[in-house]
Amino acid sequence: MPSGGVRLLALLCATTVLIVVPAESARAGSGEVAALQVAMRALGLYPHAVDGISGAWTVEAVRTFQGRKGLRIDGVAGRETRRALGRRGMPALGSRPMRRGNRGWDVAALQYLLDARGFGQGGLDGGFGASTEGAVREFQRTAGLAVDGVAGPAVLGALRRSRDYAISDPVRFLAPVPGPSTDGFGFVSGRWHNGIDYPGATGDAVGAAGRGVVVFAGWNNLGYGNLVVVRHRLGYETWYAHLSAVDAWPGQAVVGGTHIGHVGSTGFSTGPHLHFEARRFGTPLDPAPRLLAAAASSAAGTPTAGEPKSRAGKSKRRRRRCRPNADVRGGRNLEPARARLNRCP
Repeated sequence: MPSGGVRLLALLCATTVLIVVPAESARAGSGEVAALQVAMRALGLYPHAVDGISGAWTVEAVRTFQGRKGLRIDGVAGRETRRALGRRGMPALGSRPMRRGNRGWDVAALQYLLDARGFGQGGLDGGFGASTEGAVREFQRTAGLAVDGVAGPAVLGALRRSRDYAISDPVRFLAPVPGPSTDGFGFVSGRWHNGIDYPGATGDAVGAAGRGVVVFAGWNNLGYGNLVVVRHRLGYETWYAHLSAVDAWPGQAVVGGTHIGHVGSTGFSTGPHLHFEARRFGTPLDPAPRLLAAAASSAAGTPTAGEPKSRAGKSKRRRRRCRPNADVRGGRNLEPARARLNRCP
């Protein structure tokens, strides 16, 4: 076969086996896999969060669907499986400009890519409605594109190029501890890293990065160890992981610098440090572009007067027995892609 024919055959194989070779990556996931998960979820076969990460739950959903349709059961979303999905399995991402009123596989993939860049629409359903159009327009303004609410080649190209465009809103954070960070956001040592790490000594004070409300304070069984999560405005959260001690409680109102815990090495950690994340609508974003020069912990001292220490202590000691996230376990993405607070995944 001529070399051109070999290249064409390889390209067809790569675009057909979508669940094995994702077409594009976004924060350790794929828009194609997310579109498959949206389709499986609509059919009641995937009762889990759409995270764009292929794993055991996704493969099992595909196998169940294939069995129902009398297809070859291999767990791969190939051409026949996509065709059997009907409107949920087509058209391919990038095959048309997407606009309000469109539905399908490509819209679900678009929604995932927007969500992964911080332009969430409140859910992924494969329908291009008002919220998706608003997210596209917001992204176009931020990326310096013509603002028309239509997701064509320019929008898709910009979504695929950037790791975090969403810095046009006013949300900014103090660094939770003083000093420079080490490991950054993205792929670090061959695995995905959802935040940035700050070295420190066990017991160093950790301060809230900004005004908000504590929504979780206690033990996380998925690798974060002692964890505090603060919810801020406009859908943002900050996560403070591997703490040696938690000095906050759910429902506590905090401001920048409020003492919430101490640096430690609990959970999946190889030494004392603070793992810090910024998330929007549950999706991790690179915190670095949003950080101010000042450090929160410079204002953090002892716990707030009147803090119910007994509640904080109980929260700190509580350990939930949860089944690990099967769609991530065994891969290089050990940190859960989406928030699963106060409940097992």
